[in-house]
Amino acid sequence: MDKIVSLCKRRGFIFQGSEIYGGLANTWDYGPYGVELKNNLKKAWWKTNVQERNDILGMDCAILMHPKVWEASGHVHNFFDMKSDCMNCKKRFKSADLKDDAKCPECGGQLTGARPFNLMFKTYQGPVEESGNEIYLRPETAQGMFVNFANIQDARHPKLPFGMAQIGKSFRNEITPGNFTFRTREFEQMEIEYFVNPKDAERALGEWIDSRFNWYLGLGIKPENLRKRQHGKDELAHYAHACMDVEYNFPFGWAELEGVANRADFDLKQHAQYSSKELQYFDDTTKEKFYPYIIEPSGGVDRAVLAFLIDAYHEEKVKEETRVVLKFNKELCPVKAAVLPLLRNRPEIVELAKNISADLKKSFTAVYDDTGSIGKLYRRQDEVGTLYCVTVDVQTLEDKQVTVRSRDTMLQERISIDQLKQYLINKLS
Repeated sequence: MDKIVSLCKRRGFIFQGSEIYGGLANTWDYGPYGVELKNNLKKAWWKTNVQERNDILGMDCAILMHPKVWEASGHVHNFFDMKSDCMNCKKRFKSADLKDDAKCPECGGQLTGARPFNLMFKTYQGPVEESGNEIYLRPETAQGMFVNFANIQDARHPKLPFGMAQIGKSFRNEITPGNFTFRTREFEQMEIEYFVNPKDAERALGEWIDSRFNWYLGLGIKPENLRKRQHGKDELAHYAHACMDVEYNFPFGWAELEGVANRADFDLKQHAQYSSKELQYFDDTTKEKFYPYIIEPSGGVDRAVLAFLIDAYHEEKVKEETRVVLKFNKELCPVKAAVLPLLRNRPEIVELAKNISADLKKSFTAVYDDTGSIGKLYRRQDEVGTLYCVTVDVQTLEDKQVTVRSRDTMLQERISIDQLKQYLINKLS
């Protein structure tokens, strides 16, 4: 894990938030390579679950919602952890993580008894901070889709089964965040709310569990690092009939990447009751009205990015030196090609390399780099997972060919400049 954290800062994937001020605990900023990786992950998710399907519609709902939304959803009364405070150092801990001796794990001081702590961030709407203006930062993206159920019915007239998909920020005032980007108070979710006839819910749940599990495998996660885990009855959320987690074997142990839950008809019933609006579905064939069951695949973007970083990390010996390479799937890798001039003191080579890079950028993510020797440049690109390095040398000026080096095999091939873009497009497709 230390190697991953170090590489992320060294190569511009992830930085500590507000670092020049000493940092704000458990906040992280995505740098140039990190944001490319994150965006590629979200694009891959959107492509699979929205663009390639006819039964799922995209959404982008507001972060701030009417306070009654969170009463109806149960978050005001049910969304809490039990916490204990140290009477000496004043630090706060999740009670479930503490041992039975009731001593502070940091300083050994006496702990208070366990008390409920609501995980929602509270703020105020408008210029006056008073109780009537209290609202919350959303703790999940799901509720925005539920409260738009009638709007989607009126606008698109979808037939069951159908779903809504959303990628967006959520906020939870976690008592004990940690493990780099795994658990943070500000995070991004990829969520689907899939509405089905109640009699089809069990089958739909199984199909979504398999689909989401195989999605991670398809993007390169090693099978031995991925597993499914069924929630016990004592683990289920207040709304859930069943839930299966897709877990990854992180350096700190097996932990949830994504949960796939059967939320039954809890959400639509609650919002119908609290809003006094009609949220049932009318089946044209049977002439019945009912509340659909909801199957919810819900994954964390930041957790997935971390898992793919860890899984891609690879060390090998090359000529008595350790080569570090991130072997990302070609769909996820932040940079597809890097254009490198062999001699940066030759203006004609530099100019040609920059022109080649500018042309490649029109088709995919490419970079130009002349800040080191060719050996160092290769190693740098290996560490960020760049698939191909394109070297412009003296011979290029004569034969109009460049050297293309593969990340995974390190084999090199001479390719004509006028065929280079199509050559790389074919490799990336």
